[in-house]
Amino acid sequence: MRLNEPVAEIRRTRAVAAEPQAIWNVLADFGAISGWSDKVDHSCLLSPKAQDLGVSTTRRVQVGRNTLVERITEFDPPSTLAYDVEGFPRWLRVNNRWTLTPSASATAVSLVSTITVAGPLGRIVEGVVTPACVKTLDGLLTGLARKLEGHRV
Repeated sequence: MRLNEPVAEIRRTRAVAAEPQAIWNVLADFGAISGWSDKVDHSCLLSPKAQDLGVSTTRRVQVGRNTLVERITEFDPPSTLAYDVEGFPRWLRVNNRWTLTPSASATAVSLVSTITVAGPLGRIVEGVVTPACVKTLDGLLTGLARKLEGHRV
């Protein structure tokens, strides 16, 4: 392992009984994640409202006492949305990537979190961060499914 390389890539996938465009509409309402994620207490866009949603659009997310800033790095409607998550210690970088893949009866929604740690402690940090990240990703997918499928989740 070289320094400053990704130390963990956590992938979670869930079938959501909704069309890709409906799912995309929820994800692309970038400032409204607090409306469907149980972990997010407050969210809002930091980018000017007049700006078209896309790469560089930024939101503020409040999770308990922690404030995160998420900046879109990839925007390919209606299939891919990726963003960097800022607000962690400087030695920790996180990127989340949502991918929507349609099928006959549902849409496969994949959420991949790539974690990069600066310095020689990468593998140690991976062991601590990975379980928490899995729980967070599962929570985001559950919240998204609940928003789109109603109480069937």
